[in-house]
Amino acid sequence: MIAFVSGPVAALAPDTAVVEVGGVGMAVQCTPNTLSGLRIGRQARLAVSLVVRENSLTLYGFTDDDERQTFELLQTASGVGPRLAQAMLAVHTPDALRRAVAQGDEKALTAVPGIGRKGTQRLLLELAGRLGEPTGAAATSHPAGAAATSHPAGAAAPEPWSEQLRAALLGLGYSAHEADEAIATVTPAAEAAVADGAAPKVSQLLRAALRTLHRAH
Repeated sequence: MIAFVSGPVAALAPDTAVVEVGGVGMAVQCTPNTLSGLRIGRQARLAVSLVVRENSLTLYGFTDDDERQTFELLQTASGVGPRLAQAMLAVHTPDALRRAVAQGDEKALTAVPGIGRKGTQRLLLELAGRLGEPTGAAATSHPAGAAATSHPAGAAAPEPWSEQLRAALLGLGYSAHEADEAIATVTPAAEAAVADGAAPKVSQLLRAALRTLHRAH
């Protein structure tokens, strides 16, 4: 089993990072939050889970082992494949998912694209006791800068936040129109951060945008 990959980032796409490991480019499927902390040419270390199918081998990458373990545990529920498990981690941190299951929070799970109300009830029933107890403070998103601090060697002048956010939303399956509308709703927060001399946190903006899209539906 491959536990992690480490090396310079060779390429980035809306849902994939290519990490060079021993002269071989390893394509790793990642959440937008994980991708936002990576920079081409910089070192990265990603915890990974290898998903084996009859005609494919796919690596899914995460900022830490907790995310990877949660990704694997989520797939023990019927109807949850790697794509849906990754979408759940794109919207919620592992601890937020543990809290949602422990509290029977249907609203938190329906915020994930692809999960309806019927599916939410089934998931809450099946995942009860599997994810463990929440360990951190009550929150539905990663702490500020979590993605960036997971890869300190990758710190560099960030790409425009709106382009990163748009690519992340498109990668989650939203239309260009929906992505642009969601970006408009979080623009004031991003501009306020810039005015204060700070770089907007893409991971925080992404979760705010997803909450807006969920309310719109």
